[in-house]
Amino acid sequence: MEDKSRIIFGNPIPEGDYRKAVKSKAKYAKKYGDDADKDYAVKLRENPVLFGPLGVYDLRVDEGEGEIPFDREKGIIVGNIRMGFGHYRISIAMASAARALGYTPYWMDLNSFPGTTCTKVIGAQNDLYSMGSRLSQKSRLFDKLFWEPMNYEGFRKLSYNASDQKNAELMAPVFKNVPKDIPVIGTHVWPAQAAIHAGMEHVVNAIPDNWPMALHLAEGAVHTIQTHQSWLGYRILNGMRGDEVLSPMPAESLVYTGHYIDHELTANLEADTDARLARKEKGEPMRFLLTIGGAGAQRELFAAVIKHLLPAVREKRAALYVNVGDYKNVWDELCREIDGLQALSAEHMNDWADTTAFAGAALTGPVEGVHAFWHENIFEAVYCTNLLLRSADVLLTKPSELAFYPIPKLFLKRVGGHERWGAIHAAEFGDGTLECRDVPHTLQMVDLFLEEDTLFNEMNACIRLNRAAGLYDGAYKAVQIAMNLKNK
Repeated sequence: MEDKSRIIFGNPIPEGDYRKAVKSKAKYAKKYGDDADKDYAVKLRENPVLFGPLGVYDLRVDEGEGEIPFDREKGIIVGNIRMGFGHYRISIAMASAARALGYTPYWMDLNSFPGTTCTKVIGAQNDLYSMGSRLSQKSRLFDKLFWEPMNYEGFRKLSYNASDQKNAELMAPVFKNVPKDIPVIGTHVWPAQAAIHAGMEHVVNAIPDNWPMALHLAEGAVHTIQTHQSWLGYRILNGMRGDEVLSPMPAESLVYTGHYIDHELTANLEADTDARLARKEKGEPMRFLLTIGGAGAQRELFAAVIKHLLPAVREKRAALYVNVGDYKNVWDELCREIDGLQALSAEHMNDWADTTAFAGAALTGPVEGVHAFWHENIFEAVYCTNLLLRSADVLLTKPSELAFYPIPKLFLKRVGGHERWGAIHAAEFGDGTLECRDVPHTLQMVDLFLEEDTLFNEMNACIRLNRAAGLYDGAYKAVQIAMNLKNK
């Protein structure tokens, strides 16, 4: 196989950058080993959380043989990593769409095979990224001088992709005994790159952001893109080597799909939008959903919003859903910091049956007060937000993966420069606010949602128009592209 770190879409990599890429792989191999000669067994098992609603099977590596056979006709692998919650969230959308289209989704998390070099390498990088995310929220200097430039321009460079491609060679062995003709959708670039290095024949690389970066390139895959401006940026590899005009990506390597959204959300979009507007018209408490990501950042901003809204909660003009994911310490800290919060709160703590029952009842029944959610299981922690989205009125989130979801959105301060373009896109399509970069602007926007009708009603009208235009059908299209690669 050609060396994908030497030439990227026809663009030769300078010798110095190539040597850095080789050294990067050698460093990880020295620290974590190189298991290229290992013969890891693979097996399927029912995912304990997602099998029931979505028919998801876990694809496990290095745990012995399994009794469940691969469906070579209808099976599709959703390749991902646990790095924050965003890539899991996109994976759930892909699995949901696959199930709705009649396929069998196999969940393959490359960061969940502890004995493998693959997981050791990803885990090390995940730890660094999570630490950087949290530091960026605590130190303006770190954010300005390092984190923003790295996330905005550092990850943008072709030289970064060259190193990633080399490192991904260490991840390929986990695919060794996976049937090579089963389509793969990678919701992070590393599973897509590793699948290609391992000889998987039909690979889709589902790009998550709206800021074109070489970080997300997996040459040999079909790249799906959620926005038109990002599609064009990738087509010409815009700015990926400064001002140099680069050889473009081949047209067939790049497909615009629209947003990656779960079937359950798109199929019920009209009914859920009608319910939001009806609650507003009747003067029922406006339901604000606050969701913390997998890096655990933004607790301080959460605290400011909750403090601001508590009087409205007491007056039954607002209600809060607070999902702290798998970070129970965040909820405990909020309760210690905010007087009266715990007394107003119903806590749904690590009880999945209780969470699903609440989410179902909230679709048609009243909701008051504060409802806090924490789940130790990562699938429950992420999927909890999906369940709550349907009955929420306004989502408060940083402008990352959730920026593309069909619900009125208030965008909090970004964590990483690349996220700013998620807010810009949503504001242009009318289903989200501008990014609120500080607490005063965030609270101003909260009050606009709460105190008047215009902003909220306009966003819901835009969601309906976007739905009619197919903006939220990206997950279906990505699955169809992957299966068509096999069937053609």
